[in-house]
Amino acid sequence: MATQAKSVNIDLNSVFGAAASQFRGLNPNEPGQWPMLPKIATWIVLATLVVVVGWFLLLASADEELQSERAKEPVLKQDYRGKLAQAVNLEELRKQKLQVEEYVTQLEKQLPGKAEMDALLSDINQAGLGRGLQFELFRPGQVLVKDYYAELPIALRVSGRYHDIGNFAADVANLSRIVTLHGLTIATAKDAAGKDNSGLLAMDATARTYRYLDANEVNEQRAAAAKAAGAKAGAKK
Repeated sequence: MATQAKSVNIDLNSVFGAAASQFRGLNPNEPGQWPMLPKIATWIVLATLVVVVGWFLLLASADEELQSERAKEPVLKQDYRGKLAQAVNLEELRKQKLQVEEYVTQLEKQLPGKAEMDALLSDINQAGLGRGLQFELFRPGQVLVKDYYAELPIALRVSGRYHDIGNFAADVANLSRIVTLHGLTIATAKDAAGKDNSGLLAMDATARTYRYLDANEVNEQRAAAAKAAGAKAGAKK
């Protein structure tokens, strides 16, 4: 038994010694003449380096892209659930859309046209006079053109009794056309001598009325918007 163990040790030592001897005196300029074992070891090292470099150069970017796509998954799932809910309730959504369109049409009918603005201004004036108010200021301002409608501000200053002023505001709100009051301030009215006019109040406000744009004005707005967008794109270049 002891003799067998000693022979095994001697054989292993000889094997390792023979392997190590193959790595001695290698000429790096002539790898084709190397023994088999150094060639295999060199091939393994090179293969490992190729895998590592390939991982950092190719697979790392692919892994980042994969992680980015995985991060989008919850958003896409949420979007899918929302669209699925819309698909299930499609008929109800169509009914709601028709209701909204009808409501918008009703509102548009409350917007006067260009030719009706003078009549609307007269209605506002008559609403004040009908309540016994005195107009100290009634001055239409500059028309502000928006995307699909125009806004006309009117500076108002009326004086009268408290309840008459309140009723005037209610009458303006109940006009067939849309008129809104902004920036209301109410103070004691002054007479010509600058003294308080007992029992009377003065209200300063800005009435804003709106009208829809006719076809020509809409086309002008679209042309101006397209021109502005083109100029902005040119400036970026």
